[in-house]
Amino acid sequence: MADVIRGLDDAALRDRVAQASAAYFLDWSHPVSGMARERSAGDFGYDVAETVCTGGTGFGLLAQIVAVERGWRPRREILDRLERVLDFLERADRFEGVFPHFLNGTTGRVLPFMVGDDGGDLVETAFLMLGLLGAGAYFDEEPWLVARIQSLFDAVNWAAHLREDGAVMWHRHPDRPWTEKSLPIRGWNEAFPVFVLGAGSRTHALPATSYHKSWARAPAFRNGQVYGRTKLPLGLDWGGPLFLSQYPFLGIDPRGLRDAYADYGVQARAHALVNRTHCLSNPHGWKGYGPKLWGLTASDDPTGYVAHSPTEDTGVITPTAALSSLPFAPREVMPVLRHLHDDLGERIWGEAGFVDAFSVAQDWTAESRLAVDQAPIVIGLENHRSGLLWRLVSGRPEVRRGLRSLGFTAPWLQRQPSPELPFPVPRQLPGMPLPTMSGPGMKPEIR
Repeated sequence: MADVIRGLDDAALRDRVAQASAAYFLDWSHPVSGMARERSAGDFGYDVAETVCTGGTGFGLLAQIVAVERGWRPRREILDRLERVLDFLERADRFEGVFPHFLNGTTGRVLPFMVGDDGGDLVETAFLMLGLLGAGAYFDEEPWLVARIQSLFDAVNWAAHLREDGAVMWHRHPDRPWTEKSLPIRGWNEAFPVFVLGAGSRTHALPATSYHKSWARAPAFRNGQVYGRTKLPLGLDWGGPLFLSQYPFLGIDPRGLRDAYADYGVQARAHALVNRTHCLSNPHGWKGYGPKLWGLTASDDPTGYVAHSPTEDTGVITPTAALSSLPFAPREVMPVLRHLHDDLGERIWGEAGFVDAFSVAQDWTAESRLAVDQAPIVIGLENHRSGLLWRLVSGRPEVRRGLRSLGFTAPWLQRQPSPELPFPVPRQLPGMPLPTMSGPGMKPEIR
């Protein structure tokens, strides 16, 4: 258990939390493949040490870029791990270029996520590709790496998951027909990058009609209700788990990003504030909830794994829920970050950052940390500070091409990024800081 150091200023506290959270990937990635392990503990019917996750690996690559940028680890160390990841992915099970949710970290063979789900997972593959594309942009001085990442991306057959009616399907096995477990990807949720990357593919593109006539036509897409004082543009009643509006924008910059349906910077901020509003009103009377302790999203729970949300509130707080919202609601998140570390740290803080979840009311603390929960903390804190991951991923031609083909606009999307100039800075949303640029080459100021 790591020591709790109280009284740090805000910037130092954010750095401490980000660096500790990154250790999940820096010190506990799979030794053979370099991939991220799904979780650190918990009995969910699979081998914790051998089960690696595609989406969590993509997020983890972005977190490890932060470790290099901040000098926590040598550049060569992360490059070596990335080379191992590429070696592994090039020989691992794929289904027309689409990776499964889980793989065995040593053999590269598919591990079923659930009964009947042992084929390609398009959403997890999109998350993996976002991390790889970001790594290719960051390590662009390594042509061998850039070419191998491009090859993996170009091999993804997004169109293979296209059903006859235009719906894009989450899961697919080439030897089986569509079933109810194939799941059409519709309504506002974490799968947004599927459509951006799919539309941006040069080799196996998804049609824009699938976005507009299937994804955006679901009953759970538009919201428009007011919760407390916050109008929520998209999504489920009360927004659903916070990851639904966090995963899409770990790499894709939502600031000023608009289409026919929403302003996505507004969506990300509104979802966080609606989640906070519920916790402050605390209709179930859970002990501990308040301005310093809010944040409901999918995580471990005393009963197993639960998609916590205002409509599925079991009294369990998941640290990544509020902390990953820092770029969108910094004033509301910083009191939570300090309370978690300074006041509750003896119980929930360790060498790899905060535990996955805990409940003051039930006197329960998870034993686990999860890849998909730890990485967004690192990424969110860095995007708040410098916008680094937003610049890297959103500067990729695949992302820009995809957004344009779907009809998106953003101030930063109208111009091509240039290495001599700072990344185009869009308008500032209320309470959302912009990156500070300074120095030769206009790199982000470290603060």
